[in-house]
Amino acid sequence: MTVIRSLTTSQRGELALYLMASAAVVAVLVIAVATGGSSWTSELQLRATILISFAVGLVALGVALLGWSPFAAAEERNLPAEIAALRKQLQTTEAVIKAEPQVLVFWERGETPRLLAHTLSNIAGLPEDPTELQRFGQWLDVSSAEQLKSGLDKLFAEGRGFNMLVRTKLGAHLEVDGRAAGGRAVLRLRDVVGYRSDLARILEQHRNLNREIKTSRALLNALPMPMWQRDAAGNVTWANDAYLRAVEASDVDELRNGRIELLEARQRERVRMSLTSGSVFRERLPLISAGQMKAHDVIVLGLDDASVGAAIDVAAIETAQGELDRQIAAYDRTLHRVASGVAIFGPDRRLAFFNEAYRKLWQLDPDWLTSKPSDGEILDRLRELSRLPQVVNYRDWKGKILANVRGQGDASFEDWWHLLDGRTIHVMAEQRPDGGVTYLFDDATERLALESRYNAMIHAQRETLDSLKEAVAVYAPDGRLQIFNSAFAKIWRLSRTMLEEGPHIDEIIKQCQIQYDDSRVWTRISRSVTSIAERRGTLDGQMLRPDSTVIDYSVSPLPDGATLITFADVTDSKRYERALIERNEALVAADRLKSQFLSHVSYELRTPLTNIIGFSEFMASPHIGPLNERQREYLGDITNSSKALLAIINDILDLATIDAGGLELKIAPVKVRPIVEAAVLGIKDRAARRHVEIDVKIAPAVETFVADEARVRQILYNLMSNAIGFSKPEDTVGVEVWREAGMLAFAVEDHGPGIPREEQSRIFQPFETRSNNSGHRGAGLGLSIVKSLVELHGGNLTLDSEPGRGTRVTVRFPLVGVAMPRQVSEVA
Repeated sequence: MTVIRSLTTSQRGELALYLMASAAVVAVLVIAVATGGSSWTSELQLRATILISFAVGLVALGVALLGWSPFAAAEERNLPAEIAALRKQLQTTEAVIKAEPQVLVFWERGETPRLLAHTLSNIAGLPEDPTELQRFGQWLDVSSAEQLKSGLDKLFAEGRGFNMLVRTKLGAHLEVDGRAAGGRAVLRLRDVVGYRSDLARILEQHRNLNREIKTSRALLNALPMPMWQRDAAGNVTWANDAYLRAVEASDVDELRNGRIELLEARQRERVRMSLTSGSVFRERLPLISAGQMKAHDVIVLGLDDASVGAAIDVAAIETAQGELDRQIAAYDRTLHRVASGVAIFGPDRRLAFFNEAYRKLWQLDPDWLTSKPSDGEILDRLRELSRLPQVVNYRDWKGKILANVRGQGDASFEDWWHLLDGRTIHVMAEQRPDGGVTYLFDDATERLALESRYNAMIHAQRETLDSLKEAVAVYAPDGRLQIFNSAFAKIWRLSRTMLEEGPHIDEIIKQCQIQYDDSRVWTRISRSVTSIAERRGTLDGQMLRPDSTVIDYSVSPLPDGATLITFADVTDSKRYERALIERNEALVAADRLKSQFLSHVSYELRTPLTNIIGFSEFMASPHIGPLNERQREYLGDITNSSKALLAIINDILDLATIDAGGLELKIAPVKVRPIVEAAVLGIKDRAARRHVEIDVKIAPAVETFVADEARVRQILYNLMSNAIGFSKPEDTVGVEVWREAGMLAFAVEDHGPGIPREEQSRIFQPFETRSNNSGHRGAGLGLSIVKSLVELHGGNLTLDSEPGRGTRVTVRFPLVGVAMPRQVSEVA
């Protein structure tokens, strides 16, 4: 009291307020304890009485302090003893609260919750840290945390108290009690013991059973077969959705009220008798399901005073099984037709299926395969037959193969086997859902060989394309570059790196326009590549670049929709072409001048030669007077030389006329024998001088043919004259005439030195002459005129000659002649 007297009036007021607040807290705790429910004992009620007394004392003290006045000075002397008594009572109250195994959490309006007591221990899952204790969702199971959160929400919002049992995540149970007074709330957690512990376990088991029942019934409702449960009286107490659909009922109440049954009365009686005897009822019964009579396998099991049953639609199962059997049979037939070997091993690792390709691939006995050997036994048999790869340690190799194939899960196996007989087998194995294994064996020998040849061919083609001087570019239907060679990049000076990226043709044209800027040409090329017309034509042309380079281009569509474009640098060819054209024009002009010269000179020479021949013959006549032998010899030489020169000039004129296309044939029927005799008569004196015989053979059936008689005689004369010139004295020149395939053939043969094969193509050219060591050398016009005249008649000429064996020239004329004169240009 002395201490209280020393305080000022304001300090006394503050102390009084503090004491009254403490009294209020104690009062709340007392009210909470007093209203704790039937679980409190008489001892706790005594403690509550003490706490109430203590609170009343605090309130009285506060009132005394507030009402302090000089008239109450006497009571101040008693205050220290009263404070000591109150402190003792407070300590006693705290001891009482902490003596109870519990957790107390206190909430004051507008303040954070405070932990007043935590005396629970050995509770599995209950945190010791006060901060973690208030995070209920972290240490309580989901349902308990949600239940507690709901109770706290109602406590704070409505002041509604609660009492519940919660479960920690580690399985321990706690009693939770929540109370509110004014703006304050208290949460108490206590361990459950005795009957409350048993009740907690029962409630937990109830929740688990309820959850399992809901899960089971949800599963049973999802099944397509009718299922039901009956009580001891035989009434249906539960049925799944399939049962309701079968009897066309909306719910179980309708079943009970309407006594709707899936089984008929006599069928239910048979079920009851079977269950009474203690056996399970299993029988196939006809049931009306959804308005249709179907066979069902009915199974009913007795359970104490109840029974459960199910009805399985046999028709649906048999239909499904039949469909499955058909699918399996179709699957097997399909596997027998595939080219890859297929072997299926069951869960026992024994062969369950193999196709014909598998048997042929490994050449195994089908009877032995039908005995269902294991995969290891098959490997051993193949090793005995030398049909496996050559390995150093077969046992380790086999163990590794089987270990990889028999892996767990969805493991798959793939390997390549190079057999001793040169085959390459691609082996694949896949695990089956039933624990078996499916093997696939593919003989890849031919495919690998084809790939090798294809790659070699592609490589050769690329090398060939790169070695071409002609630039090649192939574009896909979308206009992008697919294939190109080095010449393409070189001609247009393009980057090979850029080309390898497969650019569009428009991008390439932009680069090429630097070298040749003609938009019309490039537009036509671009349209040819990107056109979608059904019929695409070819395109070609020539480009003259500013650097004087001449490029020939060609665009060709390919069957697969692609387009091939080629570019060729023909600059040098064009130069050679211009040079050849100029040279040919010069040669033509020179030949024309030569022909004109020969024609004019021949005409100019023939007139004086005719005069010389005439005067020499006149001087040799007896009318002039007698001539001595020398004079007569000289005149004979003059006459013969003049005639020979005249013959040469006539031949030159004939050739000039033929070359000019002015020689016309006088076609008429010609008798064969007279024309041959006339030609022989003309050459007779020359043959006599060289002591050469002429042997003529005319086939009996040969009489006439259609031709120009004079020109045929000239042909024969030139051939016989040429043969006599290359013959030796005492030789014989043979002349033969016969019919041959609608033509008349004349052959003149000598036994002279012959003509080498390399010179035979030149002897029919004008002024081409070879003596071949025979001493004969003419003007080289006879055979040329013969060839030209024969071709004018529509015939042909062949030469058969070898050195040392003579020469045989055969000319053939059409028996009916030609319709019109042939031009020399046509013959050539």
